[in-house]
Amino acid sequence: MKVTKAVIPAAGLGTRMLPISKGVCKEMLPITDRPSMQYLVEEAVGAGITDILIITARGKEVIENYFDYSPDYEAALLKKGMEKECAALRRVADMANITFLRQKEARGLGHAVLCAKNFIGNEPFLVLYGDDVILSEKPTALSMCELYEEFGRGVVASQTVSEEAIKKYSSLKIEPVRDRVFTVTDMVEKPQTEAERFSCQSILGRALLPPSIFEILEHTAPGAGGEIQLTDAMRILAQTEGMMAYEFEGTRYDMGSKLGFLTANVTQGVLHPECGEEFAAFLKEFVKTL
Repeated sequence: MKVTKAVIPAAGLGTRMLPISKGVCKEMLPITDRPSMQYLVEEAVGAGITDILIITARGKEVIENYFDYSPDYEAALLKKGMEKECAALRRVADMANITFLRQKEARGLGHAVLCAKNFIGNEPFLVLYGDDVILSEKPTALSMCELYEEFGRGVVASQTVSEEAIKKYSSLKIEPVRDRVFTVTDMVEKPQTEAERFSCQSILGRALLPPSIFEILEHTAPGAGGEIQLTDAMRILAQTEGMMAYEFEGTRYDMGSKLGFLTANVTQGVLHPECGEEFAAFLKEFVKTL
């Protein structure tokens, strides 16, 4: 079955990005001149997704405004002869059918996904974690959709992380199928000891799930941090139906962290067609002063 729907949970407070996240939601923090949320939407569209639900919270109306038309702003641009810029803004709003739903209380990623049940219906769907921008030549989401169509199982995006980092993420029990593709039969969220850890392969930023995940989520008790963890529900899915893992290529930026934000802006800033060359020249001189 072709995957046409996606969910982007974006209801978190963004405490790692304080103090700026108190006034600007972290999903709208830029990589040069585009908010990180736009990168997520573009990746989903590149995978053939036509309908996207963004899960928000109180104070995040700016995301909805960004993906809407702005007649007054467009009129001001046209008055200045900026037709190209006006058309570019329209393209952002027209990329997909984007709708919004509030998560009324902070109960974790699993609960945020459960909020999308009526939107998804009885279809498979992609989840793009709101903090994670993944840039690669071929969209990671597209590779995941292709694997779902091939195997008919849920798929997670993964990479190998350090033994120290695995304590902050999840650990997958995997068997190799072919290059960068694995079967997943079990997983654990935030393993704190070597005995709890299956491997150093961890879920990072993406999951493609069958609709059966909703019934599992409805019966998932709060886990790590007292929240309903999506990983706990996916663990049951892996144990009962089996899942796949795709070790994605490209670079992941954790836009919910200060280091991830800075790294994304530097590495992508040097590639920007308007200012990249001058920025690269500045960096070369600046590095000499360190």
